[in-house]
Amino acid sequence: MSEHRRKPPQPEGGGGRAAARRAAQQQPSGRRATPSRSDTTGGGASGGRRRSAEPAAPASGGGRGGHGGGRRAGGGAGGHESTGRGRGRGGSDRPKKRFIDYPRSDRDGARRFVPSWKQVLGSCLTFFALILGGAGIALAMVDVPDVDATAKAENNVYYWSDGTQMAATGGETNRQILPYDKIPKSMRDAVIAAENATFEDDAGVDPKGIARAVFNMAKGGDTQSGSTITQQYVKNAMLSQEQTLNRKVKELFISIRVGATVKKPEIIAGYLNTAYYGRGAYGIQAAAQAYFAVDAEKLTRDQTAFLSATLNGPNLYDPSGGIGDNATPELNSKRAYNRWKWTLDREATIGRIDQAERAKYKKFPKVEDSKANSGLSGQTGYLVETAQKYVTKQADISPDKLAQGGYQIHTTFDEKKTRALGKAAKQAHKQYIDAKKRDKDQHVQFGGASVVPDTGKIVAIYGGEGYDQKHFNNNADTSGIPVGSTWKPYVLAAAMEYGTRKSGREPISPQSRYNGNDLIKIKDDNGADIRDADGNPFRQKNESTKANGFITLQKAMQDSVNSPFVQLGIDVGLRNVRDVAKRTGILQESMDTLNASYSLGTSTPSAIRMADSYGTFANSGTHLEPYSVESVKRRGVEVEGFSHPKPQSAMDANIADNVTKVLENVVQNGTAQGAKKLGRPAAGKTGTTDKNKSAWFVGYTPQLSTSVTMFRTDPESRKLLSMNGTGGFDSIHGGAIPTEIWTDYMMSALRGQKTEPFPEPGPIGSKVDQEGVPVPTPTTPPAETPSETPSETPPSETPSGTPSETPSETPSESCAPADVECNQDGGASGDPGGGDGGSSPPPGGDGGAGNPDGGGGIFGGPAGSRKEN
Repeated sequence: MSEHRRKPPQPEGGGGRAAARRAAQQQPSGRRATPSRSDTTGGGASGGRRRSAEPAAPASGGGRGGHGGGRRAGGGAGGHESTGRGRGRGGSDRPKKRFIDYPRSDRDGARRFVPSWKQVLGSCLTFFALILGGAGIALAMVDVPDVDATAKAENNVYYWSDGTQMAATGGETNRQILPYDKIPKSMRDAVIAAENATFEDDAGVDPKGIARAVFNMAKGGDTQSGSTITQQYVKNAMLSQEQTLNRKVKELFISIRVGATVKKPEIIAGYLNTAYYGRGAYGIQAAAQAYFAVDAEKLTRDQTAFLSATLNGPNLYDPSGGIGDNATPELNSKRAYNRWKWTLDREATIGRIDQAERAKYKKFPKVEDSKANSGLSGQTGYLVETAQKYVTKQADISPDKLAQGGYQIHTTFDEKKTRALGKAAKQAHKQYIDAKKRDKDQHVQFGGASVVPDTGKIVAIYGGEGYDQKHFNNNADTSGIPVGSTWKPYVLAAAMEYGTRKSGREPISPQSRYNGNDLIKIKDDNGADIRDADGNPFRQKNESTKANGFITLQKAMQDSVNSPFVQLGIDVGLRNVRDVAKRTGILQESMDTLNASYSLGTSTPSAIRMADSYGTFANSGTHLEPYSVESVKRRGVEVEGFSHPKPQSAMDANIADNVTKVLENVVQNGTAQGAKKLGRPAAGKTGTTDKNKSAWFVGYTPQLSTSVTMFRTDPESRKLLSMNGTGGFDSIHGGAIPTEIWTDYMMSALRGQKTEPFPEPGPIGSKVDQEGVPVPTPTTPPAETPSETPSETPPSETPSGTPSETPSETPSESCAPADVECNQDGGASGDPGGGDGGSSPPPGGDGGAGNPDGGGGIFGGPAGSRKEN
């Protein structure tokens, strides 16, 4: 009800409705209040002249004011006025007015705490006045830092496992400051167009960008730039590179001061001279040399458009590739091209160039390979690259941040073992390979890795001939090279763990027998023929046409006979085989689709992963992830994330020890007899693929597991090439050059170490044949050749050239994923399969440059495109 409406007379002594209500609401306090003067004089009764209503006093005031202190100022009989402490106009004891009336005295209850619009406005104006005053004081106190003292990059120092220095890379020397007039106008145009079109007119800061970056960092999200060229110049040249709120605030104030006091030509020249372009290049002059091998003055507009893209993140825009699975040469090249094209279009859009000039640039400029001038010669470049990948994977350190230097990286690499592995590879290359004499000796390459089984330490790698020899792919950590019959131990291990449907899923023994004849039909679980892509029965090719009959799995492993393991893989279940391989350290993305040839090694793990995986057998079934870095410090402060990998049980110890026993026999009596020269217990498996496109030996002692691979690639297409005829020999097998290199290296690496035997395995599984029938006693003669062995080789199955261990050349072209009935160009459909056994393969060679891409190496990534066996 409005306070200006007349109210009816109140009851005698009521003092108004408000007073009555307040009196009724008061709780007894245990002490009687002293009556007010109005109570005794009848000042609350109706009488005298009625006054306009006053605003209601707070409840507490009503208690003190008595009847006369209500909302009505009663005159009382006889003209007496209330002398209570109420706030009526008749009161003589008014409260003093406060400077800030908050909580508000003219409101009741919670409304007292709701500020008025005047209070809100006043508070906001006061806040902004304080901010502006503080900013003014801060700007007055800000000095522009010394550029020369801050715009320097430090080296990253890498150490061998014994603590001695291995390499120092990055650093402050690769920078040459150019004056403004020596920096091409096309470079200035490209950067302004791509990063800050208003640069020449703005005040040096982008408030919205700063606010966005500050907000993101304050809430713990990703850091963002959102910066003008002036801000980036300040950040690069005058401040630390830490992404913190404090640094962003400093950047803002210094940028405002720089924008107001430094001329625009000086700012953009400073930015282009201090920015990081990748490849260890700081400044436009170093970048011009790193990417195009020219001085900055000679850069063309299409080249400067590309260089401006590298400022957006060198690791992701260098066409030679960077660190991480998302920085492959293919992905980087695509990103760089798109950014290059967009930058040129943008220059035309904002008027830095006209459309006629833009139309001149249609072809992406040729960029020099990133590692040609790295200064990391020999194996050092591969060692540093491997360590860099591990550091960025394990810690919150971006490749670009790592490139800025200041890190001390202690690796697991053993200098003596690394040199021994390189020496063994180079000796083989010198002895057998002559690229000038034979075409088939061109582009031959080696890769290798050595891992300690019970720790996972990578102690040595061989990545190729070296960056200084223009070999830029790390063959120790590559993918795309099928491992061939070195995959068969995983099939055997799966059989000893899971058994087969025909054995009632009871584990089977290595003494179980399978049909080892050539060109047998492969059956599915129901006994039906598996069909190839043309609908014909899939027939598995061995290296030899010899009728082996039913042979033990141990014998099939010894001589690398294909047909028993292809059928065994189907019987065990290819998913079970894949599961065993994965538990030993093989990356999922490097494993091929599940088809009939999967058991013969169509997968493409790296040499590092194969050495580590076989180390699981050497370590009696316990797997440790491979690692290359022990610890990292940044300016003396330890970086977290480099604890040692924890042991994981991959399989029962007796299964692993039985696999080792079978692989010892391969060395003593099978395709790897060349390794007997080592003179101590050793186990391993050879692998050769279709048309001899790759050859492997992976072997181990209790102390060390090592893999060696050999292959040829076309430097342009990067496709694998046949090694038939390499080194002057008809064919190259895993039991030849790879085994020879492995043996020479291991003799040196283990020199002085105690000779240790492998654990003696216990009995395992049942001895059955592939039909699940118990194996005859040893006195029983071998079973006769199965009737399904064809009496006449179909024309399409006629071997062409020297057979190899696997039937597949390019299975992915015709096979659907997980299609176990899919033919892999083996047996009946063309290229013959085969094994390492049945021949005395001659040695072959090493060397060359280039190898297939892929990310199936130690750190993962997409598998290579080759799906050969």
